[in-house]
Amino acid sequence: MFKKRGDRFFTEGINNTLMHVYVQQPNEDKLPGINTWFGVEFNRHNTWFYDMDVFLKYIKRCNMMLQQGRFVADVAYFIGEDAPKMTGITDPALPQGYSYDYINGEVIKTRLTVKDGKFTLPNGINYSVLVLPKLETIRPELLAKLKELVAQGGVILGPKPSRSPSLQGYPQADKQVQAIADELWGKVDGESVKVNQFGKGLVMSGMTMQEALNRVKVVPDAKVSQSDSILFIHRKVTDGEIYFVSNQKTKTVNITPDFRVTGKQPELWDAVTGNRRVLPSYYQKDGVTAVPLKLAPYESAFVIFRKAGIKKDTSATNYPQPTASIAIDKPWTVKFDAKARGPRNPVVFETLTDWSKHPNDSIKYYSGTAFYHNKFNITTLVTGTNYILDLGLARAIAKVKINGVDVGGAWTPPYQLDITRALKAGENTIEVKVVNTWVNRLIGDSKLPAAERKVTAHVMPNMGKGVVSSGLLGPVKVLQVKY
Repeated sequence: MFKKRGDRFFTEGINNTLMHVYVQQPNEDKLPGINTWFGVEFNRHNTWFYDMDVFLKYIKRCNMMLQQGRFVADVAYFIGEDAPKMTGITDPALPQGYSYDYINGEVIKTRLTVKDGKFTLPNGINYSVLVLPKLETIRPELLAKLKELVAQGGVILGPKPSRSPSLQGYPQADKQVQAIADELWGKVDGESVKVNQFGKGLVMSGMTMQEALNRVKVVPDAKVSQSDSILFIHRKVTDGEIYFVSNQKTKTVNITPDFRVTGKQPELWDAVTGNRRVLPSYYQKDGVTAVPLKLAPYESAFVIFRKAGIKKDTSATNYPQPTASIAIDKPWTVKFDAKARGPRNPVVFETLTDWSKHPNDSIKYYSGTAFYHNKFNITTLVTGTNYILDLGLARAIAKVKINGVDVGGAWTPPYQLDITRALKAGENTIEVKVVNTWVNRLIGDSKLPAAERKVTAHVMPNMGKGVVSSGLLGPVKVLQVKY
């Protein structure tokens, strides 16, 4: 849920994430303690409080990347002058592959200019088309400013206004609106399909957003044929382009976005792990670069264009198949925390098992941390090969050590970590620390007589769905991959 919702907000322009909420926990013996019915429980008694750094690193990386340069948008939707008015609507609807901003009258009057045929703000953000809402009203002074901007080369899409929304200057104000509107739109019905040349600019009405964008020859910024549930945002920096692409689906998708950039080599930057690598498979044509991408459920990626490059090797692939796979399928020894009412002695899992389905109630209703231990052999380490640990599935956060070396954590699909630096030829040890949420323990205690309940929560979570999947579910394997 964090990943899906957070990424959606990133694509909508949010780039400064704040944690909410942290409630003071004065007691050491009341767990999980004081909680709320709103926000997220970032409190020190939460099971995953001391392991959420891997999640926060993702948030920090995304914030850092999305604060670079300036936002790239093609359309500005004027929100109108109704009061109160804080936001607007995207009407006509924006086609897939484009981005937009809302803009108000004050900004149009005091900050908007036209440069190279685009509406431009002082910070460098510019728009190819300014869309007016489907209203009959606009103040004459604002319409006069729009007349000035269109004459300089700006492009407007929207219906022809006929009067002022204000009684100030009435009835002369209405006459001023009508006179200026006649110049900009011509003396026709504003709902008719119409393109009117005024000065260096255009005023259009009665057409879809795609038709308007086609008219001014603006191709999509990031077009995806399989566009449903694929979101993006684009920021331009001095030496390149930053695209953030998010898969909002619960399944893996294979897509090939057309990015509106040419002459540069695409790179994949993974904000979950911090890894970066070149994407060798791409092709450039008609002002766009098509890049094959494979995104796991809820996975996102930064696609960066900064180094010069033209595609030549048609045999390359961005997601090479593993050259070998080593299954870690021997019995796992799992140590639970007895203080959290888990089993006192280590438990041997012959096969990886969902805690919530275990016959032992001290595991089924366990909430907290457990450590999985195992060993595996690698006969020879192949030079130039990356060794990727695939955990399969882990709920909710997993942290891994190989031969005692911390190699990172996984909390979201595809639950993979590069463990190359920690491996050695021969026998290797693996430790997977897994922590789940409080839900299962709260459910377990709710089934006990009130006097035997040991957990304390002011607000109980929605437990209608029963215990939730927990633990290391696997299958776990080591993949050999050559990028």
